[in-house]
Amino acid sequence: MRSNAYTLGFAAIVTLICSVLLASASTFLKERQDTNIELDRKMNILKAFELIDPEKQYTPKEVFSIFDTNLKEAVTDLKGNVIEGKKISNIGDDPNLLALYLSDDAYCIPISGKGLWSTIKGYLAFEKDLNTVKGLTFYSHGETPGLGGEIEKDKFTKVWKGKTILDESGNLVSITIVKGKIKPDTKQIENKVDGISGATLTGKGINIFVMENLKKYQPYFSKQRGTAS
Repeated sequence: MRSNAYTLGFAAIVTLICSVLLASASTFLKERQDTNIELDRKMNILKAFELIDPEKQYTPKEVFSIFDTNLKEAVTDLKGNVIEGKKISNIGDDPNLLALYLSDDAYCIPISGKGLWSTIKGYLAFEKDLNTVKGLTFYSHGETPGLGGEIEKDKFTKVWKGKTILDESGNLVSITIVKGKIKPDTKQIENKVDGISGATLTGKGINIFVMENLKKYQPYFSKQRGTAS
């Protein structure tokens, strides 16, 4: 029979070897994981800009090339001033700095906030007027599959296209997800989209954080529209 010391020593050696293997695998895979995260981020930004076909398969090289060829990145402060030389990758969680993506005729901002069960992240793109929605993607969330989880589907995000965030007087009203379907006689219909059945609370969460995000970017948007006071 083996002694207790032998058994404990053997277990310790096995544990050490497993730890080393796991640490090595994590280090080896980190670069690939970081690349995949960056790839997913850029894919969603390009989708919001309508610069890629969501039905087509792209290689990572193609995605990075399309992004670098067509888009520029910028960082603004809360007063709407662009900070020259500042990169989005360096702003971290600084609440006073905002990320912005630009093409020749459109803009895109990251949006995020609380849904029903999770933090929802996405990208919202605008036409050159910084009022009309060009595209929307939600790429990270933990909402209920088949209910709130439907926010990531094209049938939901596509109805945002062409909607506007300003009312007739030029005031920021954002876009509201209604409960159920929009009725033909709905007031300010251009600022509203159909809700998802069974996902009322997810919709309410999106309504709140989209408006909160838009308020932060409003100084920059106003300057670009030429309406800043």
